Amino acid sequence: MQPEWTLNRRQVLLEGIHDGMPIALGYFVVSFTLGIAAKNAGLNPLEGFFASLFNNASAGEYAGFTVIASGGTLLTMALLTLVANARYMLMSAVLSQKCPEGLPLRHRLLVAFDVTDEIFGISIARPGKLNPYYNYGAMLVALPGWSVGTALGIMAGALLPLQIVSALSVALYGMFIWVIVPQGKKDRIVAYLIALSMGLSLIASLFLADLSAGTRTIILTVAIAGIAAYFFPHKEA
Repeated sequence: MQPEWTLNRRQVLLEGIHDGMPIALGYFVVSFTLGIAAKNAGLNPLEGFFASLFNNASAGEYAGFTVIASGGTLLTMALLTLVANARYMLMSAVLSQKCPEGLPLRHRLLVAFDVTDEIFGISIARPGKLNPYYNYGAMLVALPGWSVGTALGIMAGALLPLQIVSALSVALYGMFIWVIVPQGKKDRIVAYLIALSMGLSLIASLFLADLSAGTRTIILTVAIAGIAAYFFPHKEA
């Protein structure tokens, strides 16, 4: 008998593409500013394209481009990128709990390749076990959106006023709202936790400003998830 996640692969892939389109559009806009940073570091459009294709993370790429611009070593770049992207290890740990039993290692590795804030959001919000083909569908549009946006940012992003680029990046925050609001409407506890996370994020940005945004995210994620797991444990069927 075939595992459930191997059935209707084409349909699930198309659903991932559908849900990944807003992410791709948001990535395309936001990565323009990343392209400007890449250009300042001396990268050409092709180099910027592959940098974004293999490291789909804004904070990590900004850190890498900073090291390139300053003439740092590969070890420095690796360590800085690891710290900047550390929160994705927490997200991967959560996604591993949604993996169906017997999911081959190759699928786990492919899903892990593109664990981002946004793809994690739509994956964790999807009911049932994780279907790797859903993630593949989202990745098929999200990765090109991020990579092409970076390349075009290197070529033409510097021509756009930064105010316009910043205004367009609001689309990505709108996508975040689209991910969390339906879950909050379904579950009052989730709604409370969303409000709590927003409030604590604001407080952390004021009183823990010396820490990087990624470090603050890790601390708050562990703290809020720990509180939720202790007081509101989720019972599996």
